[in-house]
Amino acid sequence: MKCKEIAELIEKEYPKSCAEDWDNVGLLAGDENTEVEDIMVSLDATDEVVEQAVSNKVQLLITHHPLIFGSIKQINNSSVVGRRLLKLIGNGIAYYAMHTNFDIRGMAQLNEEQIGLINTQVLYETGEENGIPEGIGRVGELPNAVDYLTLAEHVKKSLGIDSVRCYGCGAPYIKRVAISGGSGKSVVSSALKAKAQVLITGDIDYHTGIDAAADGLYIIDAGHFGTEYVFMEYMTQKLKKLLPECNIIKAEQKPPFVVV
Repeated sequence: MKCKEIAELIEKEYPKSCAEDWDNVGLLAGDENTEVEDIMVSLDATDEVVEQAVSNKVQLLITHHPLIFGSIKQINNSSVVGRRLLKLIGNGIAYYAMHTNFDIRGMAQLNEEQIGLINTQVLYETGEENGIPEGIGRVGELPNAVDYLTLAEHVKKSLGIDSVRCYGCGAPYIKRVAISGGSGKSVVSSALKAKAQVLITGDIDYHTGIDAAADGLYIIDAGHFGTEYVFMEYMTQKLKKLLPECNIIKAEQKPPFVVV
């Protein structure tokens, strides 16, 4: 099956038109006419993942986060991005990214299911499909109200992570919760507007965390990786059903840090 045919199938459900204007999605490197039998799925195109793609002799690497984000004037071995692209292209591996189009059409639903939210709605609207709002994140209710620390433990267990950072302890019992995978600083105002008591997300900086808590929005920072690595297993299984003729491999990617 040609790379461009696989891209067309993916984009029927996760169209590039859904992606945010600032994003970079789709086939970012390689020949669209590449014949593909083996595909690797990962969250990021790290050095380790690229090595895995080469050693497994795949013809296509699909990630959530784009390796190419800003403008590139040179592709050579003097930069991290350049070295990775050279290794992929040099080994005949095409590279495809599905970022905010997946956030909108996939990640938000996965995150709400992980936490077990009910009566949900879009947290940050980016558009609509057939009159139904679409966008980043979800806000909804827990089946039963819980205290803040109990919710934090539930988040750790549900996401399969070892730790979270909590801004604003001593909150009353929590019922209304927002969640947004990845970097959530930009949705703090949306969570406040939606009257969420807690926002579960990642990459919250010091001042954003304390200011949100002061405004009555408590933060559970589960990390960028922790809130999004679900992409790998989900998309691996999705592609196995969508492309039964292809061999789909989930990359081995661990959090890029340790807590000591």
